[in-house]
Amino acid sequence: METAEKATATGSSKKGFDNAKYLEEQTRAILERVEQYDDKLYLEFGGKIVYDYHAARILPGFAPDVKMQLLQKLADKAEIILCIYAGDIEKKKMRADFGITYDADALRLIDEFRKRGLSLAGVVITRFENQPSAKVFKNKLERRGIKVYTHRYTKGYPTDVDLIVSEEGYGANDYIETTKPLVVVTGPGPGSGKLATSLSQVYHENKRGVNAGYAKFETFPIWNLPLKHTVNTAYEAATAELKDFNMIDPFHLEACGETAINYNRDVDAFPLLRRILEKIKGEDTAYRSPTDMGVNCAGSGITDDGAVREASRQEIIRRYFRYSCEYAMGFVDRETVERVQLLLEEVGSVPEDRDVVGPARDSARESKDMGKGHEGIYCGAAIKLPSGRIVKGHNSDIMHASSSLVLNASKELAGIPYKVHLLSPEVIGSIRDMKQGLANKGSVSLDLEETLIALSICAASDNSAAAAVDKLKELRGCEAHLTHMPTPGDEAGLRKLGINVTSEPNFSSKSLFIV
Repeated sequence: METAEKATATGSSKKGFDNAKYLEEQTRAILERVEQYDDKLYLEFGGKIVYDYHAARILPGFAPDVKMQLLQKLADKAEIILCIYAGDIEKKKMRADFGITYDADALRLIDEFRKRGLSLAGVVITRFENQPSAKVFKNKLERRGIKVYTHRYTKGYPTDVDLIVSEEGYGANDYIETTKPLVVVTGPGPGSGKLATSLSQVYHENKRGVNAGYAKFETFPIWNLPLKHTVNTAYEAATAELKDFNMIDPFHLEACGETAINYNRDVDAFPLLRRILEKIKGEDTAYRSPTDMGVNCAGSGITDDGAVREASRQEIIRRYFRYSCEYAMGFVDRETVERVQLLLEEVGSVPEDRDVVGPARDSARESKDMGKGHEGIYCGAAIKLPSGRIVKGHNSDIMHASSSLVLNASKELAGIPYKVHLLSPEVIGSIRDMKQGLANKGSVSLDLEETLIALSICAASDNSAAAAVDKLKELRGCEAHLTHMPTPGDEAGLRKLGINVTSEPNFSSKSLFIV
């Protein structure tokens, strides 16, 4: 029922990042910037504030919640403004790594802030034009006692600075009351309106006689690493659909005679941003470059350059597979895939450098040779366990390749012989009958989410199944590859297990509609 093949791998990834050192340096840098202003600093806080798995993958040792730890260290001086773009709410934009919408992610972030004792000044719905879904979101928050503000598109932006910095521009926005010297302005994703909200607040504060300033926190690109360092190249790969690219900050080079790395949008926006700040404050800004505006210290946490370079190469490969799949599904254009492919060539890597790619493809071929596919499609899968061993699985009439893979991996971890079946025929038959009858599904092969439910049922009366369930937590953070894109049920199961999965841009069924 489940099949596997093992192979000794080259070993686990080395740690290359020191969280404690990073937290110390980053906290000091932010507090020093706060002290430059008499009263208040608005810090635009980019990237994922918690569960930053991209950073954790390319900086092995980086804690996915280290930025939340940073905010906790600053809690006595800081409060938070959370921004979300009304258009993202209306379009139900998804956060791919969790499979939830941006508005749901905003709710999750608020819960995280509360759980960690962080103060939330309010939520700002940016570029608000009375979108129906945004209004519902606003009502939902307000009825739970959360302050909500709405900002419309800034008049005059981006060309007319006099209009932008006026009562018709930033002055038309709701002013957000804050009480602490550091205000962190963040959001669930890019384009959330963090910059406009920060500058609007700086405008209002200075009109009130408060000497408020602005700074920016971004993890990537890391300004004091070389332009073509693979960590910075991995950032380009991660934002390929935005057409971002890294460059030497020309303003910093001219003003300081120092090479610093930034990305094109920040460099392009700097002259306008500097003029806006000078107009607001009525004096020359102290910032000579976009790098000057930043307070990023991620480079100080790197302890093993070789380890982070290799991890970054692996991330570029992941992005290549991800964008290839998104192209197949119609989400991105061909140019995005080609851009990542060029970056992959630039760092001297190929997709097969990902350890689990070859074994997954081998498994698909073996499945075809044995005639054990489903609907004439032969799917293979492979996962690299913490020990470095690689386990494989494939699809069949009974279960998807992801299902076979996870069952085989849990057997390997629990020391259960591969000939032992973890799922009873009665439980499998019951689920298949329900899918075929009650749910009226054409395919009765069990996806991973269904398989996990079946395994938990069997664990109540079978010691082997119970042992396998106990080992599932050890799959978190493991690398896996599929020769076909996972179905929604497979994807949900893989996400719950915390497996870092890539797949080939092939469909696992001939059907166009899959649930």
